[in-house]
Amino acid sequence: MKKFVSKTMSLLLVAVMALSLAACGSKTNDSSQAAPESTGSASGESTAATQPAGNSGEKIVNVGVTDTLGSLNPLLLNGGEINKYATALMFLPLMELDADLNFQGMLADSITTEDNRNFVVHIDEAATWSDGTPITAEDVAYTALRLTSPVINNTAMMYYVFEGVGDDGFVEAGADSVDGIQVIDDKTIQFTTKDSMSLTTFENSYARYLLTLPKHVIEKYTEEELSTAEWFNQPDVVSGPFYVTEFDVDHYISYKANPDYWKGAPKIDKLNIKIVDGSQLYAGLQSGEIDITQHTMSVIPPEDYASVEALDNVDVVYGSPVTNQSMFIQTANVPDVRVRQAMLYAINRDQLLSELLDGHGEVVDGFLSSASPFYDDSITHVTYDPEKAKALLEEAGWDGSQTLRFYVNSGDSTFVNAATVMVAQWAAVGIKAEVQTVDFATLMSVAGTRDYDILAVQYTYAPVDPYPDVAWLLGGEGSWTGYGDDEVNKALTSTQLTSDVDEIKGLYSIVDKKVQEDVPMISAYIISAQGAVNKRLTGAVPSVYGFFNDVQNWDIAQ
Repeated sequence: MKKFVSKTMSLLLVAVMALSLAACGSKTNDSSQAAPESTGSASGESTAATQPAGNSGEKIVNVGVTDTLGSLNPLLLNGGEINKYATALMFLPLMELDADLNFQGMLADSITTEDNRNFVVHIDEAATWSDGTPITAEDVAYTALRLTSPVINNTAMMYYVFEGVGDDGFVEAGADSVDGIQVIDDKTIQFTTKDSMSLTTFENSYARYLLTLPKHVIEKYTEEELSTAEWFNQPDVVSGPFYVTEFDVDHYISYKANPDYWKGAPKIDKLNIKIVDGSQLYAGLQSGEIDITQHTMSVIPPEDYASVEALDNVDVVYGSPVTNQSMFIQTANVPDVRVRQAMLYAINRDQLLSELLDGHGEVVDGFLSSASPFYDDSITHVTYDPEKAKALLEEAGWDGSQTLRFYVNSGDSTFVNAATVMVAQWAAVGIKAEVQTVDFATLMSVAGTRDYDILAVQYTYAPVDPYPDVAWLLGGEGSWTGYGDDEVNKALTSTQLTSDVDEIKGLYSIVDKKVQEDVPMISAYIISAQGAVNKRLTGAVPSVYGFFNDVQNWDIAQ
């Protein structure tokens, strides 16, 4: 199990980077680039009639996001959210989380296990490619084989957990099968892991990210060709509700409906993902140039929340609290637990939440938010108590001579302000700290070298499967925090041996209580981000998870 944790780092860093950059809304946009067709009008009354010439009557929906696209090739998928969701509009995952954090069948209709090692996936009997060919277990197995190819060299997908795959995540060059991925029949495939894994970990880390390709189409390409084949830029055979028509990785992705979608033809004709700066989302929603935003791919700056709420043409939905503003403490540099406890007591986190996020979020201790089915609401968060902090420092013999280096993402203006407040609150109890603002790439480099005292980053711990992230971050000397604890390790490993929600909840409760006690990480606050949707759009609701699950039902009110 430790091998699984250590190997997750490449994917985790990509995911943290994608989510943090999106949350900062730091994308810069070159407005000189061609943009997709718009449904909006200058007056803000966005209607289907306001189309460019030649498109009258078409139903077009524009999604505003603040992240940039990497690739639409499922074999090159990484942890970036926009890459996954934009590609999954054409090639469905096996499963996806819905808005209520339940796993919803997409290409598969069930995944079961009896021993937490053999996972049986059944493909929906109705699933067909857009050319009418049935989608089979052979398609899934062929895609998985290509994902384990050393020629394609996708290191982010972590397939080393399966039998027959090397510890580097690859099979032998030219292999025609994977021992741990076996076709049972036309609609059934079995994945076998080397070590025990919970069903939720398999579903969240693998079923959500395996975007199956049509074997009968792509088998004509050599492995060398698959990474660069032009077919992936405009595929003519898909399993999902849309075909991509054109895209610019920095500005937009345009789609047309797949009328033969096996779950039902989309009600809208075209979908555009418009990539903009976070500061442009309000104006786009106001004018109708943007119809809908999503909480993690298209984060509206908190300073614009009130303005968006005031728009007459828009409904606002605040998302589940999932993005944790985490502050990691390098325990080797701050070894006395009493000093770390004092740092926690000295911060008025409720004030930060109220004044910087207008209360849209929550304060917890540990990693899990109230969005997680494993959240223990009996753990009361440590409240602001500067006198308690002073007493702990005195007990620890803290002389105040050390200046703690506090690394913060310069692109996150909200937390830069929060860090300034915290430094003042620490100073009031006798802890000197100096904020060092750096760009995100530098921040991740500092995290990797562990040459810091405190490092802050927005981090989304998957509510249904926090194990890979938490196990890495508390993984001892090699982790960001340098913190390790036998009781914590035992509890985390045990989460992979059961599927009982109450049992898993109890195990994560042990972890969060130890984090509250030993303070290798402080959760400054957890963000409940704002999403918005134009009132003319029906069947579409902004949600942290499951946003595009039923996009075929989106429609435009007449």
